[in-house]
Amino acid sequence: MSQAKDTLLRLFALLRLIPTEPKRIATPTLLEKLSDRGFSVTLRSIQRDLNRLSIPFSLQCDQRETPFRWSFTRDAPLDLQDMDAPTALALYLSESHLVSLLPQSVLDQLGPQFRRARNYLHALEGNGLADWARRVRALPNGKSLLPAPVASEVWAKVSAGLLLQKQLHVSYQSRSKDTLKQFCLHPSGLVSRHAISYLLATVDDYEDTRQFALHRIRDIQVTDKPAETRSEFDIDEYIASGVFSYRQSDIQTELVADVHPQIATLLRETPLSHQQTLSDIPSSEWKRLRASVPLDRETLWWIFGLNDNIRVHAPQTWVDEIRQRLQAMQALYTEDLAS
Repeated sequence: MSQAKDTLLRLFALLRLIPTEPKRIATPTLLEKLSDRGFSVTLRSIQRDLNRLSIPFSLQCDQRETPFRWSFTRDAPLDLQDMDAPTALALYLSESHLVSLLPQSVLDQLGPQFRRARNYLHALEGNGLADWARRVRALPNGKSLLPAPVASEVWAKVSAGLLLQKQLHVSYQSRSKDTLKQFCLHPSGLVSRHAISYLLATVDDYEDTRQFALHRIRDIQVTDKPAETRSEFDIDEYIASGVFSYRQSDIQTELVADVHPQIATLLRETPLSHQQTLSDIPSSEWKRLRASVPLDRETLWWIFGLNDNIRVHAPQTWVDEIRQRLQAMQALYTEDLAS
């Protein structure tokens, strides 16, 4: 029984080492890797095992050069490959980034892959990639809010409705009201923005696409009825229209501002737009910024975040709003709130 168990473990380890075409692996390399994992086996035994496993597991042998090289076909029925180092590193680093973007129910589903990547890297004693994973971190730009919690059932049924193009019956809690509303939704897409995930869908017989925050869905059912899809709907065009960026206008505007030297250096490295210039200001270390930007709230919030490191000259609508905000803030901070 022990010998049969050892053979089964060896065959499983062997299958995990074989890549999918066009990648290939030579039989002596397989022997070396199995020996590193503690299996005592001969090259002849490996060749015999590969021939035996080739049909049920869709293995193919490239005999154009010796030693022969093996791989899974692209349509192999099982994915038993061992994780490679670059993939493990990418998953390891992306986990810390995704934790602030995806709901916990989705992270739970990805958990086994993240654990697999961590275990793989931790097992690589002295490997440069493993050491890199301990030294590299992905940090968000600015303050990140915790993701809104989404029930695992909601995520699963939204995903099913979107992939299968089925109508969804939902109980939805409005952001401004405590009452629940019942909707029949025809799903069109899914967008993750900052800490919130949105289902894009049309409601009942209406044609306009709306956004539904997943964490506000209290109950959801996937029906057998096909969703009414619009062939002309393009999710990239929908996002580009400014529905998520609180646009004040559909047109681009020219931002003209004086910026602190440190901000100018940042903008040279990471421009605000493809149409951007930074020029000298006579008798000043500051720089004159000109950039074509959307007339939206996000750009304005970015300006507010720079505080006294920027002085805006145009567009006039932003200059007026900045002045109003400054007056309101001054009044707020001079007011005796305790009285």
